[in-house]
Amino acid sequence: MKDTRWLSETELDAWMAYVTATHLLERRVEEQLKADSGLTHAQYEILAKLSASPERRMRMTELAREVVVSKSGLTYQIGQLEKLGLVERTTCPSDERGVLAVLTDEGVRCLERTAPGHVAVVRAFLIDQLTPEELQAMARIMSKAAAVMTAAPGHSIEAPARRRGTGRRTALG
Repeated sequence: MKDTRWLSETELDAWMAYVTATHLLERRVEEQLKADSGLTHAQYEILAKLSASPERRMRMTELAREVVVSKSGLTYQIGQLEKLGLVERTTCPSDERGVLAVLTDEGVRCLERTAPGHVAVVRAFLIDQLTPEELQAMARIMSKAAAVMTAAPGHSIEAPARRRGTGRRTALG
């Protein structure tokens, strides 16, 4: 413990504010999603990623990278979403070893019902509380932190490709 670089007061304040805010926001998002659709945040994110992809389908490995979960964690969530009829798995036509997750029509309807409430929570408790400059700073800071974490030795989950200025709507906007 002699070589430990303890957090300064300013660093500790920043860290604790981050931890508290992310936990509170995650709780609000989970409550809204459970109330509106019975989904978890992880499940909603999977549906949202699929809805934004061409033909509402993605290879499971790519989807795991996009939602930043392990392949086994994604397999479990996809299984739960399949039971609800929101997603189905199919073989990749160009590679029989590959598996695609496909958003069903019922999955699209679920997103259409759930997305307005989800966006309202994200706006009310985060986006609308910040200035455009603060939002830009937040995006830079969080992107920098994500890059450091995904580049760290022993990290097994790849970072999703960062999409900027595509103009494409997702279930968040």
